[in-house]
Amino acid sequence: MTRRNRDREAERQDIRAAAERLLAGTPLRSSVGKLTGTELIAECGLRRDVVYGDHKELVEEFRARAKAQNFTPQVVQDMADENTALREALTKIKTGLAAVRERVRALVRAATELSLELEQTREELAAAQQVTRLPGPRGTGRIPER
Repeated sequence: MTRRNRDREAERQDIRAAAERLLAGTPLRSSVGKLTGTELIAECGLRRDVVYGDHKELVEEFRARAKAQNFTPQVVQDMADENTALREALTKIKTGLAAVRERVRALVRAATELSLELEQTREELAAAQQVTRLPGPRGTGRIPER
């Protein structure tokens, strides 16, 4: 079993760059962006055995910096702020929707009542039109003048 020659200094630079990106909250490869060793490995793109085998001190340094950082990465903070804003907007929309639904119910009731009144009025009008009309004057078809 032969190992190919690796550029350990390039690996170290990759790990350090990945650590900086994670600590800054701007990961390129990590989907989550958490400040963990697993995310560091995902972010640097190296194999786990390479990172823990030859560069364990860099992982420990990253963990110490992450712990000392003591604040939420900017990406996570931005997502939390956006989530809060979206929840507030959703609450306002739900309140508005409930008001609109109540107005719709009231309009449906009013339209139903008006429809019933219109039907009753039509029936009354039809009954009133059953009056027998007297024929007009004979001959000219016009009403005589006085």
